[in-house]
Formats: sequence, structure tokens, C-alpha cells
Amino acid sequence: MGDLEAQSGWGFETRAIHVGQDPDPTTGAVVTPITLSTTFAQSSVGEHKGFEYSRSGNPTRSALEACVASLENAKHGLAFASGLAAEDNVLRLLPPGGRVLLGNDAYGGTFRLIAKVWSPLGFPWSAVDLTDVASLRANWPSDTTIVWLETPTNPLLTCIDIAAVAEVAHANGAIVVVDNTFATPYLQQPLDHGADIVVHSATKYLGGHSDVVGGFLALNDDSLAERLRYTQNAAGGVPAPFDCYLVLRGVKTLALRMERHCSNARAVVDLLLGHPAVDRVLYPQLPDHPGHAAAAKQMNDFGGMVSFTLKGGIEAALTVAKSTRIFTLAESLGAVESLIEHPGRMTHASAAGSPLQVPDSLVRLSVGVESAHDLCEDLRTALDRLS
Repeated sequence: MGDLEAQSGWGFETRAIHVGQDPDPTTGAVVTPITLSTTFAQSSVGEHKGFEYSRSGNPTRSALEACVASLENAKHGLAFASGLAAEDNVLRLLPPGGRVLLGNDAYGGTFRLIAKVWSPLGFPWSAVDLTDVASLRANWPSDTTIVWLETPTNPLLTCIDIAAVAEVAHANGAIVVVDNTFATPYLQQPLDHGADIVVHSATKYLGGHSDVVGGFLALNDDSLAERLRYTQNAAGGVPAPFDCYLVLRGVKTLALRMERHCSNARAVVDLLLGHPAVDRVLYPQLPDHPGHAAAAKQMNDFGGMVSFTLKGGIEAALTVAKSTRIFTLAESLGAVESLIEHPGRMTHASAAGSPLQVPDSLVRLSVGVESAHDLCEDLRTALDRLS
């Protein structure tokens, strides 16, 4: 399929289908084989064909790493067994006593890993409003090593100006990690805006079918990549070849799915804005949404995630969450089927009582690719139960 320089000029959709996925040289198979072998023959001691042991490297994983790295405009890609395994690998970059600045709206699992696993080991952290760059600059903790942000955030969908945060962080010698799970590389490429490392839960939009758990890191810095690849192998949190195949298969249709996710989300937002039971709709395309300007600046569209609060508080939120038929009440997001959840009691329960606690009237939607009409009618019926 050509060399990497030629491939870099291909469009996103072409790269998603072809980069790292040449026809098999032995059989001509156009689908990347699932290489299950745990070990690889050597012609002599230390001489091999690029693979020795499957934890250290695997042909199916290499195909996935090359493909997703290309989509993020990155030189290096590393695949992991889960998004949190990828995040844990990044946190191994911390020097003794190094601080993490975490946005004050973030995935509950990220909060739990940083605040409950790493912090007790002597790595301090702070929750900060990353939309207030002036305050970030004026109140910068001198021991900060990593600034960790999501944009859009989970679950309030606030969008953060990556370039502005990166300017402050780099001036103070810190690196910027951006969780790009909600936006996906189809809608946003953080490295182009100054981020140092991009994190994905590949379980979500990259896989796209609720049938695989995975994580991913993308970056351009050769030195950081060497360190991360070393700990990827040393700690061993790598994905199985079949999991790599499933994510790679999902990536092929990422562009098509994201277009439908976005258009369906807009239809759902219009419904919510007009319903009397809804207090506030959180979606980056809305002009009054925090970070709308940042989203318009750095995203190609506004995504398939929608959150909203209800005038009836927590009881109303719990009623709506259990009353839909097409929206499935379940954790996770980013797949072809639509999901509904109550973050305060589900994905963000670990953040209760912390600066990252979410409103108890909040409902989060992962808008799938079903009929927009059906999705809107399903939500309308659930909301009407509050009347």
C-alpha cells in the first residue's frame, strides 16, 4: 500500500482502511491476519523478522498501532489492554513526587487511578479548571509534571482549548496528555494543537461495537515513545491479537459512524431543548455551552455524546434512565447502539465527594446510529413520564 510518506497524504478514510494493513504477503489476504503465536522463530540468536515474543510485539498489534497513529497524525502508536492500562502507562513517566493537574471534569476511572492509586504512592494531584487559562498560569504548582485533560469532558462535555493549555504547560516544563476518546481522531487531532500524548479508550468509538476492551496512546516525541514502549513491554498490559483485530475492524468504519453519531446527536439535542422537563442541555455545538469556542476552533464536528439535567432532580433522572426502550441503560459509550446512564451512580460514582462530583440530576447519552426519529421518540416517551 505504499510507504509511510505516501500514506501520510491519503485522506482519513483511506488511511483507516489501508495503513498498516497491506495484503498478507504469503496468502494475499486483504484482511490483516490474527497472529496468535506467542513466540517467533529466529534464524540465529538475536536475528528475527521483527518479532520475538508476543508481549513485546505482535503483527496484528503492529497493524493496529500503525493505523491509529496515522489517524492521529502521530509518529508512534501503542496499543493496550484497556484505556486505563494506557493511562497507567503514561503515569509511569512521573518522576518521584511529580504532580498531575487533572481537569475538574473527567472520567471517573481516570480520577480513581490518579487520586486513589497513584496519589497514595507519593504523586500529588490537583483538580483545576482548565478552561481558565489565566488562573492556570497564575496558580501553577511548581511540582507539576503532567497536565491531564479531556476535551470534550466526561460527562459535562466542556471543551478545553488544547493549544492554550499546552502553551502554559510547556512554558513550565510539563507535558500535556489529552484524552481524545469522546472526539475521536476523526473529529479532533490533539497533537496538532500542542498536546504531547493522546489517550484513547479504544473500547469506545475506535472499536465501536461494544465487543472489545482496549486502550491506545499516540505521540510524536521519540524519547517519550521509547520510554512508554519500554514500560508497555515491562509491565505487560498489552491487548490480545483478537482484540487488536476487533479494534482495527472498527476503525475502518469510524468516519462513517462518526458522521451518523453527530447528526443523530443534533436531532436529540433539538428534542431536549424543546421539552419542559429538561433544565439544561450540554452539547458543544450550543453557543452557550462552556468551551463552545474551543470546540469550534479545534473540532471538525461536535460529537455523539449529549448530557442534560432535569428539573425534577435525581428522581427524575433515575426515572428517565430506566424508562427508555431503544437507549439501553448501561455504562460505556461510543458504540453503534445508543446508551443512557446516570453518571452520579454509575461511571462517576468514584468521584462522589470530590471536586469532580457530577450533578445528581445529570443524564448522559451516547447517541448511536439508529434511526434519529426512533431515538427522539424513545426519549420523548421517557421524558413525558415525568409530566
